[in-house]
Amino acid sequence: MEPVRIIPCLDMKDGRVVKGVHFVELRDAGDPVENAAFYREAGADEVAMLDIAATVEGRKTRLEWARVVAEALGDVPLTVGGGVNELADIEALFEVGVSKVSMNSAAVARPELVREAAAAYGSARVIVAIDGRRNSGTVSGFEVVVSGGQRPTGLDCVEWARRCEELGAGELLPTSMDGDGTLAGYDIPFTRAIADAVSLPVIASGGAGTLEHFYAGVVKGKAAALLAASVFHFRTFSVAEVKAYLSGRGILVRE
Repeated sequence: MEPVRIIPCLDMKDGRVVKGVHFVELRDAGDPVENAAFYREAGADEVAMLDIAATVEGRKTRLEWARVVAEALGDVPLTVGGGVNELADIEALFEVGVSKVSMNSAAVARPELVREAAAAYGSARVIVAIDGRRNSGTVSGFEVVVSGGQRPTGLDCVEWARRCEELGAGELLPTSMDGDGTLAGYDIPFTRAIADAVSLPVIASGGAGTLEHFYAGVVKGKAAALLAASVFHFRTFSVAEVKAYLSGRGILVRE
């Protein structure tokens, strides 16, 4: 079994790290470079930076943001998502030091982009983010939403997860819109449904608020990695505290 990875997430808007609830009600969470340097020292296994306004504003990811954050992180891998629409966008991000890319709306709009990216750069560097919300009209009960949660697609989350695996994605990042920012815990049924449907590593995201939530994400949600924002940005817990808690309960983590 691979060690479980702990991944702080920097949601970006107007050059600042922000954190919302259900993808709205954003509040400031600091400077991205200062946050990146902090998480490097704190022992984060990876860091994700998601340009949450890029798709809504119809623009590319800000390469300068990616460059300075990657520099601040040093050897800590950085995943960047938001506004990644074509291979040229991916190439540009890798050139400024990004380790992996995450795509969501663009993958739904043109699934072949996932296949092209995996072929060009290797599946290990390609993550598909799946933002979902409850919808009893879908087979699994979870529907894919895009454009920062503003547009429902009618796609079933589990069926889309299987399709992403077929296309060559290396990891999946399902985020529950229902749980996002609530601190009520990862949406275990949502995370588990996707993890059970694919053989890819699944990154739990959206709603972690207690140390027990991280444990549940692994044991009940079958997540291979745990992404969180609020509890880290506002110093509820440190990365080290999460790792120590998980290790104490028998979960293998990276030192």
